[in-house]
Amino acid sequence: MDGSLWVILPTYDEAENIEAVVGGIRAAVPDAHVLIVDDNSRDGTGEIADALAAADDHVEVLHRPGKAGLGRAYTAGFAYVLKAGAGYVVEMDADLSHDPADLPRLIAPALEGADLVLGSRYVDGGGIENWSLQRRVISLAGCRYARAVLGVDVRDLTGGFKCFRAAALRTINAQTAGAQGYAFQVELTWRVLSLGLEVVEVPIRFRERRLGESKMSAQIALEAAWRVPALRYGPRRWSPLELGVQPADPLVHEG
Repeated sequence: MDGSLWVILPTYDEAENIEAVVGGIRAAVPDAHVLIVDDNSRDGTGEIADALAAADDHVEVLHRPGKAGLGRAYTAGFAYVLKAGAGYVVEMDADLSHDPADLPRLIAPALEGADLVLGSRYVDGGGIENWSLQRRVISLAGCRYARAVLGVDVRDLTGGFKCFRAAALRTINAQTAGAQGYAFQVELTWRVLSLGLEVVEVPIRFRERRLGESKMSAQIALEAAWRVPALRYGPRRWSPLELGVQPADPLVHEG
């Protein structure tokens, strides 16, 4: 493995889930490092995270002063793990919607050279459990909208379970991403695709959280509605960090 593997877990009020998800990650990929990025949770998540870190030198905690959105939590986490020498960086929900047991399959294409691997609900073998019909329709419609506007073939643009090669994460200048929520996930994947880097989708089963409250809101959905066309048709407000990298036709594969 070219560099260490880091799994970033943004948390806000995940006291009921954090121990189980960290334990699942460490069992699935024993060499993985876990970074918990806590936004000053009110329910003691930060304190539980500190206890986990004290008991396991593969777990670290980044405390932030308050809730500032998923995108800001991830960009802070990216900066932290890249400085620590990460070779591969995983985004993952802390509520057990993403099964830690899927991590080896998610990571495998990146180890073989893929720049970004997406855990996809919408390729053959993927799916969603315990969602209402209304929520399924809204999610699928959002993905289709983003695919149509951006003109790409990726099936699951809004998913939050993904593995980046560190070089790709640097190249897309991820710290400058302006979106939050699902639009943040779309923006990062779009940057990878727009540079012609290799994206692979692997099937996953997404499960509704068992404990705690969903962080989804109308504001997050509205942001995605206007930001997606802005990504394609608005002025580019970022540039690739590595010299010689130019936009190209996207490479998308299902794996």
